Amino acid sequence: MNKPIRRLAVFSLALFGVLLLNTTWIQAFQADWLREHEFNRRDVAERTSLPRGPIVVANEQIATSTFVEDGEYYQRDYPEGELYAHPVGVFNPMGNFGIEQTHNSYLDGSDESLMVRNFLDMLTGTDPQGASVVLTLNPAAQQAALDGLRANATNGRGAAVALDPKTGAILAAASIPTYDPNSVADLSDVNTSVENWNKLADDENQPLLNRAFNELYPPGSTFKIVTAATALENGHTIESTIDAPAAIPLGGSSLPNAFGGPCNGGAPDSIAHSIEISCNTSMANWAIELGAEALHEQASAFGFNSGPMNVPLPVTESSAPLEPDDNLRAQMGIGQGQLQATPLQMAMVAAAVANDGTIMQPYLVQEILGPDMSEIESTTPQVFSEAISADTAEQLTQAMILVTEGAEGSGKSGAIPGIQVAGKTGTAEVGDGDTHNWFISFAPADDPQVAVAVVIERGNASGGTLAAPVAKAIMEAVINSE
Repeated sequence: MNKPIRRLAVFSLALFGVLLLNTTWIQAFQADWLREHEFNRRDVAERTSLPRGPIVVANEQIATSTFVEDGEYYQRDYPEGELYAHPVGVFNPMGNFGIEQTHNSYLDGSDESLMVRNFLDMLTGTDPQGASVVLTLNPAAQQAALDGLRANATNGRGAAVALDPKTGAILAAASIPTYDPNSVADLSDVNTSVENWNKLADDENQPLLNRAFNELYPPGSTFKIVTAATALENGHTIESTIDAPAAIPLGGSSLPNAFGGPCNGGAPDSIAHSIEISCNTSMANWAIELGAEALHEQASAFGFNSGPMNVPLPVTESSAPLEPDDNLRAQMGIGQGQLQATPLQMAMVAAAVANDGTIMQPYLVQEILGPDMSEIESTTPQVFSEAISADTAEQLTQAMILVTEGAEGSGKSGAIPGIQVAGKTGTAEVGDGDTHNWFISFAPADDPQVAVAVVIERGNASGGTLAAPVAKAIMEAVINSE
């Protein structure tokens, strides 16, 4: 063999070696990346070749699959558009999100519980079908939450959560800004869907963020319910008093009341009256007197510091750190300092008071039904924690009624004519002069059907002005739908 041929043979072998190495690298080390890449049309084709089961709210399908003959694929549609975007999520070329992700194996029919059904379908030549996922959401409450947030969120951002305090069922979970999942799920124009998704992901207002479950805020004066509960659980009563001056010294500065003066004409103020008018100085003094351990333990009993939770969507942990410094603990006592809470967490605080001190585990999925509508799985309500005693819950309820009905109540705009509402306002400073505005509540106070938390980001007003009307609308929607 002459030299040129030998060189050509060696070069060809080298090329085959490079090709082999490249193929091995792609298949062994880049398989996941390629499989999950947004432009992997084969993955999209495989995921859309069979119909997904519907997601259902109140007997209405809010996520459906329609066969497109021209493209021979199933298109996922969301008839209600933006209304359920955050809890339901989306099934699109970029992947699965929300309930579409957590319950994907049921929806696409691959779950083990559907194996027998799928085998029988195969024998009869029928295409496998996914299961139906039925959610706990109340359509009227969800709509009221979204409409209320849009009408009252002056900065365009906020969230609302409503729970059934007796079961833990999530009746509403709204977050703004939101988005239309149809705009990012259109398989007839995948490039546009991907482009729209990337725009949403890059938007500084974070429309893809589920603020109801995954954004942390200082809870402001809504946390005074936790501070008051700590006092009641440690031997005090709703009529116990403590000093409530116009301001108290706090490190090198002072902590004043929002209205400028003392809370009870200069005399010590009761816990009940302090809740009614949202007194800062008395609650700060209670936090100092009760001590770090007691306040931390009580907050933890309400669900703070409990680690990440799944409902089944992941919920960010709310935190109330052990705070031995009196000045910092005074801030914590009024919902400031290092406190961080999700709207779901504050709805759980309200639900605990509503349910005689017991917090039920929040859940979003009511049941899963097979293609033949047989029950595959259903949720049984479970206790999350025994946060406070029934006596403490009753005392707090009476104080919270004063917030909406008392002569000096700070949350009268949350009242519902003919129905007693227990509530608590909150205004939380965020360090740059802006404030978040809160309202937590439940109704009817004597037989609670719904517990609510609403936060308006940087509303720069009061919880009674901005958040309470949203909570009122949500509560009315639930009560009127019963």
